[in-house]
Amino acid sequence: MEIDIPPASQTKLIELARATLEDFVCDIEGGETAVDDRYLATQEYGAFVSLHRGKELRGCVGICFPTAPLYETVIEMTEAAASRDRRVAAIAPIELGQIHIEISVLSPLFIAKNPSALEIGRHGLYISNGGCRGVLLPQVATQYGWDMKKFLQQTCVKAGLPKDAWQRPETEVRAFTTLIIEEARCEGVRSSG
Repeated sequence: MEIDIPPASQTKLIELARATLEDFVCDIEGGETAVDDRYLATQEYGAFVSLHRGKELRGCVGICFPTAPLYETVIEMTEAAASRDRRVAAIAPIELGQIHIEISVLSPLFIAKNPSALEIGRHGLYISNGGCRGVLLPQVATQYGWDMKKFLQQTCVKAGLPKDAWQRPETEVRAFTTLIIEEARCEGVRSSG
């Protein structure tokens, strides 16, 4: 499924993520955010927010099954990526000018009847078995040069399952596509004055 968010709405979403990140990290109380954009008010898409400093991942948190409008999900995931990714320390105010934001908007998930036939770089994976679940975005497989078998195995590992769990009938393999919205690399920190 293609994700339909026009460029102007994409720009609004990345600007919202930047404002959220700066206000949250600097502990500035923001008012209620009202977004009058039907593309950003949809509850059809999940989203992950990834924060990078150079090549270093400084936080990545997301949700596959949306429960709120997209813009609210992005606000929540931006705050979570900045402070609640257990793999990394919280973002410090001094880092803000070096942080690059990437939003991955997720299509609705679908059951992958033939996981081996999914496309590297196009499909992300959500693998679950019992209470174990793991998610990897499509760009992860591309970044590490994995083939689909390795991608499936690594998603199982992330879920805390054996590498071959994706082949077991009790394991559910779902897939999704993403629309990646990145901040322009040359942008600086927004003015707070």
